[in-house]
Order: sequence, then structure tokens, then C-alpha cells
Amino acid sequence: MIKTLLKTLDRISPPRPIYAHCDIPCGIYDPHLAQLAAHTVIRMTNLITDLPDEDSKEREHKLTRLTAIKEEHAELVKKEVRVIWGDYFKPEHLEKHPKLHELVFDIMKLASKARQEINLEASQQLLVQVQEFAEIFFKTKGVDPIRIKTVYPTEGEIVIYK
Repeated sequence: MIKTLLKTLDRISPPRPIYAHCDIPCGIYDPHLAQLAAHTVIRMTNLITDLPDEDSKEREHKLTRLTAIKEEHAELVKKEVRVIWGDYFKPEHLEKHPKLHELVFDIMKLASKARQEINLEASQQLLVQVQEFAEIFFKTKGVDPIRIKTVYPTEGEIVIYK
């Protein structure tokens, strides 16, 4: 009975489709966390490389913790970029920035490499790619991206907007 009533109401007044850009249409996206995570990957890689070459429980403990943090933050880069790429970017953004798909693919691969290895070059390249992603993101928001020097031990930059 209820099904019949609802079908009749749908014929009389068809429902309009509702569109949302993501699962929860919050409209709040920012590549800031991805950039912080990329800086953290660099920092953890440096700290791992700087560990003393001794066989001790303390070194083993530090290495384990630093590695876990490095891997966690490399995965966070992937998550944050994947969400923005999948939920925020639209076809018109890709038309203006045709390199975006390749850039996201490169970020995913570099984050995996930085996660799996103790590789400073891959970690630094990851940050460069994430910064490029952030610049594209801010351009699609209609604001000018700028780079500012951070106070982080990595002594790198972060992309924000004017």
C-alpha cells in the first residue's frame, strides 16, 4: 500500500536529483595536511639516517618508532591527496590542469617508495609533488598560491594562498 502511494506521488511530483561533490558535502578541502605529512616523512627519514650505528635496544626502539611514523605519514599523504583528487576536483579543473592525473599517480608512487624505503631523495621529491598539487588546488579556488618558508626542521616550504 505504501509503495503504491509513493509511486503515485512520484508520478504526480517527480523528485528532483540532489548532487553533492563528496560523500559528506562539507566543501572543506585543503592540501595542508598532505604537505605537513610530506615534511614529516622527510624529517623521519633524516632522523633514521642520523641514528648511531650501534647495536642497542634503544636504537632498535627509536628505529621502530621513526619508521612507523614515517610510514604512517606517507600513507596520510596518499589519503589526503586521494580525497581531494576524488571528491573535490571536477572535469573543468582537469581541462585547465591536464597534468593533474599524472601528478596524483606520481604522488601515490612516491609516497609508497618513501614509505617502503629509507630514501631521502624520494621523500624530498614527494614534498615537491605535493606542493605542486597544492598550487593547482589553490588555483582552482581562484586564489594565488604562494610558498612560505616553514619553521620545521626540514627547513622547507609550504604552499598557502594570498
